[in-house]
Amino acid sequence: MKIFVRNAMLPAYLSLVPTLLLLLPAASFAQQSGADGVLEEITVTARKRVENVQGLALSVSAMGAKEIENNFATDLRDLVYISPNLILDDTSQGPGGVAAAYIRGIGVSEVEKNFDPAVGVVVDGVFRGTMTGSIDRAIDIARVEVLRGPQGTLFGRNTIGGVINMERTKPTGENGGKIRAGFGNYETTTLDGVLNFALGDATALKLTASYKDQGEGYVTNNVTGRKDGQVEYTALGINPLFKPTEGLEIEFTYLQERTDQDTPTLLNIAQPGQVFCAGFGVCSPDGKTPISGGRYRSDQAYGDDVTWILGEDPNFDPPLSPYDTTYDADTIQLDVRWDINDEYRFDYIFGNWETEETVMTDWDGVQEVMFHTDRPAEYEQDSHELRLTYDAGSDLSYTVGAYFWDSEYTIRLLSWIGFAAPNFIVELPQTTFQTSESWAVFFEGDYAFSDRWTLTLGGRHTRDEKTTDQRGVNNGEAATDWSEFTPKVALKYQINDDAMVYGLYSAGYRAGGFNGRVDSDETATVPYDPETVDNFELGYKSEKLDGRMTFNVVAFYMDYKDKQEEIQQASTTSGTGQVTRVVNASNATISGLEVEMMYLAESGMILRANLGLLDAEYDDFIVNTGTTDTPVMTDFSHLDFRRAPEFTASLSAMYEWSMGSGMAEILAGWHYIDDHAVDFLNKPELNNDAQNMVNASFNYNVNNWRFSAFGHNLLDEDGYGIGFDVANLWSYAAARPPRTYGFEVSYAW
Repeated sequence: MKIFVRNAMLPAYLSLVPTLLLLLPAASFAQQSGADGVLEEITVTARKRVENVQGLALSVSAMGAKEIENNFATDLRDLVYISPNLILDDTSQGPGGVAAAYIRGIGVSEVEKNFDPAVGVVVDGVFRGTMTGSIDRAIDIARVEVLRGPQGTLFGRNTIGGVINMERTKPTGENGGKIRAGFGNYETTTLDGVLNFALGDATALKLTASYKDQGEGYVTNNVTGRKDGQVEYTALGINPLFKPTEGLEIEFTYLQERTDQDTPTLLNIAQPGQVFCAGFGVCSPDGKTPISGGRYRSDQAYGDDVTWILGEDPNFDPPLSPYDTTYDADTIQLDVRWDINDEYRFDYIFGNWETEETVMTDWDGVQEVMFHTDRPAEYEQDSHELRLTYDAGSDLSYTVGAYFWDSEYTIRLLSWIGFAAPNFIVELPQTTFQTSESWAVFFEGDYAFSDRWTLTLGGRHTRDEKTTDQRGVNNGEAATDWSEFTPKVALKYQINDDAMVYGLYSAGYRAGGFNGRVDSDETATVPYDPETVDNFELGYKSEKLDGRMTFNVVAFYMDYKDKQEEIQQASTTSGTGQVTRVVNASNATISGLEVEMMYLAESGMILRANLGLLDAEYDDFIVNTGTTDTPVMTDFSHLDFRRAPEFTASLSAMYEWSMGSGMAEILAGWHYIDDHAVDFLNKPELNNDAQNMVNASFNYNVNNWRFSAFGHNLLDEDGYGIGFDVANLWSYAAARPPRTYGFEVSYAW
């Protein structure tokens, strides 16, 4: 569970922990503890091989299957408390979940797929090339790892902020399974199943199925009375594993996901001075409250319910209802794992991820038709990775590899503008087709040149090629390429068997690209350049109290060069009155401190805590907000980074004890996020105040049955997951899900 508290409340909450421990019954066993009463070793695959997290010269947090299960996580957003300085929101700009993932203040808040991620989401070793669809459902997840700081050596481009690395369970090779059914508020029903089969000595098979139906949305529509935000999700997976000979495994995965949902609701918070407010009277009542009257109320309308801001009905008849939004995703993956001998291992991973979406978005958030867009899109990526790992248990170990990536996407925009002319809807078509290819070779190795000192060296050379083809109101074709070398150097000193210190330098690279929203030949064909980050860390990791506590701390400093920024500007040529420009206009400095602790108390309770301190500042940020012929140089260096709170903190507790003929479990805690901006311009109406997210669950296990109750966001925080000033036309936002709770029963055999 997570608990977010305001700064003044933090000491008070912490003071309650000893009292709560005394009130709990005596423990019969501790989850995550070994037979001798110590914390179990936590292993991660952050460096493409299984290693003890406490021995890594790297900032990484990890969570295993037991803790994930006890969180009753709907998706990745319910698990972010495992790491300091991590913010993960859904921007609500499209279907399927559009992740705004930020680590140490670095990330992207955009739905268009020309914007590459800055924090990589990796599932079973395959990198997701777009943030749409990257808020994965937490189903059948064996492990989640958060790697902070640039991961340019082993994970490559577009991981300058870090990586969220997830692994699903593997086929067990034994007959068995688990089925669970759940019910929650907002008319939510879930049904999940995992079945494992042993098909002889050399073949194992895993089948998965998942269904979720949220029959009532979070947002009350003032116009229709409907509860908007309904979602129906289904997934089917097949996962065979073959072991044709000793040391060789061949694993195939196919996962089909289908989502039918309402278009995510956006709220209008137009301000005095913005066009919608000053010109049409569409104004926030107090400068802070959405026009609809609340963060879970909406004035959006479609079909026969729409009205017109100028003149009479111009026979507006869009082809798609907002209640027919879809997001389909198909995953195909092939893994070959070959232990050649006791020293060498070969890995090959092929991944194909294909998505298709249909969505009609009401960007203006009011009953009048002012700015609507039909946005069907298709995306496909293929990746190939080959690795050779050497580890003979001696002083030297290393991984070398090669990587190839290919992706393409198409989006066919048709925007309807209803504020430009009386009795007339302006229709603006624009189709974007873009491709991306990337090649890389990489290595990373450790050399222990004494019993206490270990040197790590790594590097990756990457070459990227991108093309763009724009058709519609604006036209143009272009292609370009870049290349970059990203090194890594780390030095670790083992103080004793229980403690070590390390120093680390790592570099990250995020590719350049072409804009996906254009208003001229120039914005359609002129690329923006890559950005880079140089990261310096000094860390300390330790085990204390005879193995019952781990305590880690790291200080970091990051030099951010040519930072890519998406800037909304007014435009007289776009037809929509605005354009998104991507500029390499700024350099920045980011520094901070991260502390993590896990503790196995004498009572048997497992405590997890972390603290993140962050200072992110632009060094210089001057942009031409005018035109080439009439430049207007604007200084943005005073702005705060988006989603970069100065303070984050978490405290969670897991506990298990005997109850009757079974075992009871409780998970509880808090995650605190300091106030922060979610909009580039730091508009006050879009900023988030400090937030306290509180989750909890209770489970009772008897025989093969498990009965559970859980709650998320128990304090009903309504912070914004997205905030956007649309070139001073209006501002829109969307709130995160409110308080949710439910009950679940499962049976395993």
